[in-house]
Amino acid sequence: MTPAAAKPPHHGGKDQTTSVTVLGTSDLHGYIENWDYFKDGEYDDAASNDVGLAKISTLVNTVRADRGSASTLLIDAGDTIQGTSLTDYFANTEPITETGEIHPMAAAMNAMDYDAAALGNHEFNYGLDLLRKFESQLDFPLLGANAVDATSGKPAFTPYIIKTVKTKGNKPVKVGILGLTNPGVAIWDKNNVDGKLKFPGIVEQAQKYVPQMKARGADVVVVSAHSGTSGTSSYGPELPLENASTQLAETVPGIDAVLVGHAHQEIPERFVTNKVTGDQVLLTEPLNWGMRLSVMDFELKKVRGQWDVVSASASLLNANTVEADPEISKLVAEQHQRVIDYVNTPIGTATESMPAAESRYRDTAVMDFVGSVQASAVDRALDGGPNADLPVLSLVAPFSRTAEIPAGPVTIRDLAGLYVFPNTLFGVEMTGAQIKEYLEYSAKYFVQTAPGAPVDPATLTNADGTPDYNYDMMSGVDYDIDISRPVGERIVNLSFNGAPVDPAQRFAVATNNYRQSGGGNFPHISTAPVLVNQQTEIRQLLIDYVVAQGTVDPADFAENNWRLVRGGVPVFD
Repeated sequence: MTPAAAKPPHHGGKDQTTSVTVLGTSDLHGYIENWDYFKDGEYDDAASNDVGLAKISTLVNTVRADRGSASTLLIDAGDTIQGTSLTDYFANTEPITETGEIHPMAAAMNAMDYDAAALGNHEFNYGLDLLRKFESQLDFPLLGANAVDATSGKPAFTPYIIKTVKTKGNKPVKVGILGLTNPGVAIWDKNNVDGKLKFPGIVEQAQKYVPQMKARGADVVVVSAHSGTSGTSSYGPELPLENASTQLAETVPGIDAVLVGHAHQEIPERFVTNKVTGDQVLLTEPLNWGMRLSVMDFELKKVRGQWDVVSASASLLNANTVEADPEISKLVAEQHQRVIDYVNTPIGTATESMPAAESRYRDTAVMDFVGSVQASAVDRALDGGPNADLPVLSLVAPFSRTAEIPAGPVTIRDLAGLYVFPNTLFGVEMTGAQIKEYLEYSAKYFVQTAPGAPVDPATLTNADGTPDYNYDMMSGVDYDIDISRPVGERIVNLSFNGAPVDPAQRFAVATNNYRQSGGGNFPHISTAPVLVNQQTEIRQLLIDYVVAQGTVDPADFAENNWRLVRGGVPVFD
């Protein structure tokens, strides 16, 4: 197969050619309407993107009308049921496992006639019961060829499907869709899957199933892979590769195209040469949250009685070019409004504004708030036990640059915008020496900057591509981060209660399940003894605090315990 520009679909028996179109979405993360629940208004960003399935549905309808709905398939590459207040609401506030209500994502995707969706890693965030309930509500299969039963090794989800596409005056085309999820689920959602599911490598499972699909007559093989193209992992080497879509295309013969997910990147069309066959494999990734729709066109020719893909092409359609599909909007209108009403419910009052804008390079009250709530919860959990006397420290990452606890009424929306992930609380035991190494690892987030050199906050952080959520600050100890020094030598004046931290001293450290399970590949924390595993969302702990206290006052928790310095001189006043 060689790349070629898309040609108009042609169906006919005389020249033995036909066309098939496969549409793809990925990383929808619960966006249906073009709405930002945290902002309480229409979604908007610097690039004027629009989001949501309602707009994607209009694009899908347009392509189906153009190509012919009979020869057009629609698939997704995962991360569907987590990411917005909408998805949190139907997982936690009114969980579909208890109410039996149809999940709005299931309702919308069913109405759009999806043919299949791969499992993303975030599908597992709320536990297997909710995932299975969601799966049961779908009119199409959730595919996960590398999600297997931990005991038997047998598939825990449908590995692949083969769809029959009819042609005019010729034999039908069989399109195989293989679904692959991310091996990182074993780390990121260890508490939900450990002992229940295992996640073999993406390439390895494709090597197993693609030949089966070909043997069953698949003329076209499309892989829906919740895995980026970079060939890198955010965790160590103990698990198979996280972002393996390029390796998949290079290694496994018989694949015609890969719908890429997970990385939240935009890839209109990319070709990778398969090292075994020399064939060109098409890769495409639509931008996340329903901002883009991938359109893959395949041209086939009859060769010795069999359909053969002779060319493939891909392009992206932009959701901001169309209006929302009124059918989808109407379908979810009541649920959408219910969530808007819920997140705008005031639950307390803040004595002053606490923005997060500077949190990644300056100690702020809003991060201290999260750290304090975490530490208090761990402290309560240890009370009365053998570790009750351990000092409790707390780790927090700056998830959002735009979040703010406003002065005055505080709503659930304000707190959900501050803590955007459904992480649960852990407490682990670490020594003073381990804490020093942990903070050194975290401090690699800053670009080395010589004394006296200009400092621009916009370029000071995210060194070597480190995302904000992989920078941890710690409360309960005092320390300076000397950004003029090389990585590994930056933590100075580390002290506890006014004295240098004893390398042998034991501490309880409040953290989240993502970090405790190895997310970010921080040292020591994933192997540290677990003292507390509360299975309570940290976001809910923040809400509970505000409800119980009634008031959020920085005087109760704010403490400037860390700062950036160069040669002992503070970087910021």
